[in-house]
Amino acid sequence: MDIESAREHLLSKKGAEECFPFDVFNLVVKVAGKMFALIPLDSSPQIALKCDPERALELRDHYQGIEGAWHFNKKYWNTVRLDSDVPDQLVRDLIDHSWDEVVKKLPLKERQSLQEGD
Repeated sequence: MDIESAREHLLSKKGAEECFPFDVFNLVVKVAGKMFALIPLDSSPQIALKCDPERALELRDHYQGIEGAWHFNKKYWNTVRLDSDVPDQLVRDLIDHSWDEVVKKLPLKERQSLQEGD
């Protein structure tokens, strides 16, 4: 998967907004003001995504292209290299999972609003 396809899928998620809160090189995608993805634009094609801790470890064991995210809590965040052994469909699934992980921690009313129509 190329970086633009990943970005398009990220922005297709309900309530997704992109911004550059850190610098001009790190594109952050948020839902309800909470980050669920980061794309470093000044490196090889990769994306940092939030993940359930057990699943994060399983993915790292199974794919060379998935590792603990640098500068993030590695218990909850993975870096997925897009030019690796990670299939495109899995990248889309992990983007969806990251959005879900953030949304499930939101207050009930906000969560219900975002989950309507899913």
